[in-house]
Amino acid sequence: MKLHENYDGIIFDLDGTLWDTVDVCLETLEQVKSKHLDITKEITREQVKSSMGKDFEEIMKIYYGYLPEEKAIVYAKEAFNKNIENLLKEGGKLYTNTKNTIINLSKDYKLFIVSNCIEGYIESFFKTSGLGKYFEDYESNGKTGLSKGENIKLVINRNNLRNAVYIGDTLKDKEAAEHAKIPFIYASYGFGEVDGCKFKIDDIGELTVK
Repeated sequence: MKLHENYDGIIFDLDGTLWDTVDVCLETLEQVKSKHLDITKEITREQVKSSMGKDFEEIMKIYYGYLPEEKAIVYAKEAFNKNIENLLKEGGKLYTNTKNTIINLSKDYKLFIVSNCIEGYIESFFKTSGLGKYFEDYESNGKTGLSKGENIKLVINRNNLRNAVYIGDTLKDKEAAEHAKIPFIYASYGFGEVDGCKFKIDDIGELTVK
């Protein structure tokens, strides 16, 4: 789809929109499990996929909700930090057309990322993908403690954007865009199923310049 010529900022979600880190997450979770005998349940690929885009407390409950809360918090933090360490080494899997699309869009639009992740996660994407230089700004729940919708508003205000759009793959992404009162483009190739979207892409490569 051709992006509107009046957009002055394109804000991307990360997981399920620009890359897929499920394999690295599964590897990380197994490493953490091997260190703690009271982590008795295997975390499945489907559980990891379902956690994408959620905040820390939601993911903690998905992974370790059967444990006492104090233990669950410790293990979830350990897993999050270990995941950053692994991602800085390995990176996630960029979707096939991510690199070329970002490079091409950056010639005509200012690009941003807002994601519900801990500090260091977006930075690992920038480092391993080589795409950091194409983004003007970014924000995360881990840095601000705010919701995705509020972080989108932060990026909009910080960069004086008047006509931005948000691209993501989950219902929470759609709700965040609505909260920030900007249009939403649904990336249907990601992890979520979102109904009632005016704009949809089935491949990131469908995003073309004005």
